[in-house]
Amino acid sequence: DIKLVMPTVNLDGEVAVLAAVPEVVEALEGCAVTWQKLISTALEKQLKKVPQGNGPLAEVDRWHERNDTLSALTEQTKLPEVQKVLEILQEAESQHIGGLQVVLSDLRKQNAEALDNVKFLSTLECHLKNLTYGTGFNVVLDTIPSLMNALRMIWIISRHDNKDEWMVALMEQIAWEISARVYKVVDLHMLFKEDRAAAKKKIAEAKSTLEQWKKCYFTVRAQIEESGREQHWEFDQNRLFEKTDYMTSVCQDLYDILQVIEEFHSIFGPELKAVTGDPKHVDDLLRRVNGLTSPMEELTFDPFSIKSAHDWKLIMEEFREVVSLIEEETKNFIDDSFKTLRSAEAAFDMLLNFKHIRSRETINKQMMMKFSDILDRYCKEVEIAKEIFVQNLKDPPLYKNHPPVAGAIYWSRSLFYRIKHTIIRFQEVEDLLASERGKEVKQIYLQVAKTMKEYEEQKYNQWRDGTEQILPVLLKNTLLTEESVTTKKSVRFIVNFSPTLHEIITETKYMEQLGFPVPKIARYVALQEDKYLRYTSGLKNMLDRYHKLMGTLNEAETKILDDHIEELWRVFKSGHRRLNWNSLGIGDFIIRCTEAIRKFESLVHQIHNNSEDINKKLLFIESTNLFKFPLSKSGDELPKAKEFFEYIKCERAKDVAHMVRKYSAIPQLLIKVERRVANTNSGKSPNLTSYYAYWEKRVYQVLTQLIVKNLQAFNTAVLTNMPLFQTEADLSVPEIILQPNATEIDKMTVQCIQDCVEVTKHFVRWMHGTCIECPPQHVEEDEVITFSFYSDISQNPLIIEQAVLITQNVHKLLASLSKYLNQWKSYHLLWKLDKGVVMERLAAEKPACITFDEELQFYMKVTQEVTQQPLIKDEQFIRLQLAPLAFTVQENARGWVISLGKLLNESAREKLFSLQEEIQVGGSSLE
Repeated sequence: DIKLVMPTVNLDGEVAVLAAVPEVVEALEGCAVTWQKLISTALEKQLKKVPQGNGPLAEVDRWHERNDTLSALTEQTKLPEVQKVLEILQEAESQHIGGLQVVLSDLRKQNAEALDNVKFLSTLECHLKNLTYGTGFNVVLDTIPSLMNALRMIWIISRHDNKDEWMVALMEQIAWEISARVYKVVDLHMLFKEDRAAAKKKIAEAKSTLEQWKKCYFTVRAQIEESGREQHWEFDQNRLFEKTDYMTSVCQDLYDILQVIEEFHSIFGPELKAVTGDPKHVDDLLRRVNGLTSPMEELTFDPFSIKSAHDWKLIMEEFREVVSLIEEETKNFIDDSFKTLRSAEAAFDMLLNFKHIRSRETINKQMMMKFSDILDRYCKEVEIAKEIFVQNLKDPPLYKNHPPVAGAIYWSRSLFYRIKHTIIRFQEVEDLLASERGKEVKQIYLQVAKTMKEYEEQKYNQWRDGTEQILPVLLKNTLLTEESVTTKKSVRFIVNFSPTLHEIITETKYMEQLGFPVPKIARYVALQEDKYLRYTSGLKNMLDRYHKLMGTLNEAETKILDDHIEELWRVFKSGHRRLNWNSLGIGDFIIRCTEAIRKFESLVHQIHNNSEDINKKLLFIESTNLFKFPLSKSGDELPKAKEFFEYIKCERAKDVAHMVRKYSAIPQLLIKVERRVANTNSGKSPNLTSYYAYWEKRVYQVLTQLIVKNLQAFNTAVLTNMPLFQTEADLSVPEIILQPNATEIDKMTVQCIQDCVEVTKHFVRWMHGTCIECPPQHVEEDEVITFSFYSDISQNPLIIEQAVLITQNVHKLLASLSKYLNQWKSYHLLWKLDKGVVMERLAAEKPACITFDEELQFYMKVTQEVTQQPLIKDEQFIRLQLAPLAFTVQENARGWVISLGKLLNESAREKLFSLQEEIQVGGSSLE
């Protein structure tokens, strides 16, 4: 932004010549004084600037700014104009050149230093950015060694940056940045609310980062001293490490706090709650443990500030005192709780685990003295298991998917294993069961175990006897049975595999798993489970395929396939009446049924394919546009009304021919269905009478929909503000009319609608009970009647209503256009009056010139008004061209102007001749 003002004098010419011109020298001396002051001010401003921040990047930015400013200024001093000014002042021995040279020399020196500093600081910039903006402490840890080595290189190579004060200041800024990173991340208000493991990791990384800074410094310092060639680092370590060392000690205190809390949490876990049965007291102790961090979260001072070291020391002393109190209360709680244990095995496991868990040492010792209380708790657990067993003997709770008998035995054994497992675990501690109390507990356990064993044997014997009786009966069930609920279309079948049979198979497998001997017939059936599953799955898939296929048939298709469906049921009959689950031909039966279904499915698919082809043709007919409009001509020109309706008629004729071809192809597709179903191709099979009627009804529905949709679309086009054809307004004295007139347009519209409905005359009806078109019928000698869908469709109320609606809308539109044309009747005097009579009367009156002027102005105004009128009027689907009417009105107005002009001319000529005669007479008398 600093610009050297160039001299305004002309510097073209030799230096010596210009130096001899006093005016030139005087002007250049003024420039020199300005330059000296400007450069001095810029240097002074840059030297006074301090870093805008405490971090090292602020120092880098300061030198970048100084380099940019001084480099730009230095480049200006090298401009040819500036150099020539200096040469001229030197040649002229100006007294101002000395001061300017001194300032320029200082500028070059400061610029060189700034350039050198920027060059070396750029080697640090990447490291400093990582230090400032790195995503985590791992980036900072990796950056510090590289940063310290880069500082060493600058110390060795730089001409300006190897001064103690500069290096100490930069390192102090780096130490500040590292401290700021730690201070920013380690927020005591949020630290203890985070996940404990993550908080410990964060503190450990922060401490490592602070230690890494000091460690790397002394490593590089040692390398410098060992080299013997470099200037040693004899810096003020208090400035570099006092804050980071103190922050390291605070981080260690925070880590210790987290560790103590973790040790307490390892004690007050779910295991202690489950064992002691006093979760409230455990939660209270936990709240007290969690409250240990409250003083740290509510600090009113900065714990990382050395000024607050005494306050932080008091906080830590208070923390250790509270920890001692919690330890003592925990020991008393354990003593009380183990007298009323909730789970002997859980307490036993917890005591064993406490040997390996890192916890408070005094609490660990207290725990290891509680094995004697566990035996008392186990005795109570055995009594509870016995009580549960007695209460649920008649209706035992079962696991999911367990059968009733085996499930009851599993339940009994689960109770038994629950008490057995615990007493086996007691054997892990020597002499625990060898004591008097241990022997007593063992006898109680054996008595309960004996009762549970007797229960298992009783349940097994009942199941074995019942299975041997009912299993042979179940195997004699037929494969299929009719479903109680049937549809109108067909009978529904279900697989007749008894759930009891499936239950016996499941019981057998579980009984063998439990170690019981099972009856031979039950084992045989269980071994055949995969086969039964395969058979039931095959039968179910076969029936699903059959039911799904039947679900695709409509009533007409079901009726024409009655014989084929009966044939299919005959194949199913053996599975419904003869075959049972002992039969050897189940697989063959499934194959026969599947093959029969496949053949039936093939027939149905062929019928559906033909139906799809017919539907495609009907969809084509239904979607045909019977009102195709011509495209507009160039510009705003649209087709005229007759052209518009003639185009629709021609396009409709083409489409109707195509539609009729599609319709005429439908009987051939029905004959293909007849050939597959009835083995005939006459088109009048009695078996397909209902099928022909179904499709004839579909044709009627499609044609009805075709006409309704097209009339609705045409009505929408009539009402939409999008002109489709144009008509002209014309003057037929004395009336202004449309061309063609409204009556003709109305007739063309009605005829177009009628033609649309009469499209259905081209679709000839089929003879009753066939798909053959009815031939023309001769009623009288010259009258021939063709039976088509027109007679039915033309009477449809929807179609009649839509046709009337279109006609009414067109009437309204034409009336609106006529009303608009009435506005032009305001000019009716132009053609209503007889110009000859009016001119004779006006000539007889001998009007003054002003009268002629008023009349001429009136007709000129009419011409101008007509010119300003819009020449096109778009009203819904009609565009009204007003140009012919406007031209006629203008021509009439011009006719009046011409007649008035002639009359004025004649009047003026008469007055001129009269004046001439008077002049001549007056002259004669003077003579």
